Amino acid sequence: MIAIRYKKSHPVCNTQEIQTTIQNLSNEGRFASEKTFLHHRKITVYDHSVHVAEVSLAMANALPFSFDRDSLVRGALLHDYFLYHRNESVKTYVTHGYRHPIIAAENAKADYGINDIEENIIRRHMFPLTPIPPKYKEAWVVCIADKCCATMEYLPARFTSRYHNQSLN
Repeated sequence: MIAIRYKKSHPVCNTQEIQTTIQNLSNEGRFASEKTFLHHRKITVYDHSVHVAEVSLAMANALPFSFDRDSLVRGALLHDYFLYHRNESVKTYVTHGYRHPIIAAENAKADYGINDIEENIIRRHMFPLTPIPPKYKEAWVVCIADKCCATMEYLPARFTSRYHNQSLN
């Protein structure tokens, strides 16, 4: 069983893989700006993305398959690279779930030159809300990890206190 633990801030990531990738993304593009956008309740897009990367790696380590770990981590960190405040207007809020994977993929392409696996992770992480399923096993892992993390981030802390290090209320 994989334990999903949420840490509100990530001054030092749990794995060197994630920490190195975050440093590279921060040096090359606008990844650090995700810290300024709220995503789920009081969680920033940055914290959510790091959380998804951590859970994705834990899932990959538990599964009996080989994975492109670099693409898995980069895709997980960039899956919500939409770079806007989703609650700015009713139109943005209503269409966000459908549109943000496309916007995130275009932003990631422009800033980082992502590969096919990373693009598939970003574009398909909202399945089944968006109708086309992931193509690669890395994209399936991130898709599932994203659902797990979003659920933990949305649920009130009183229901998930054993998974939270800090209250999200």
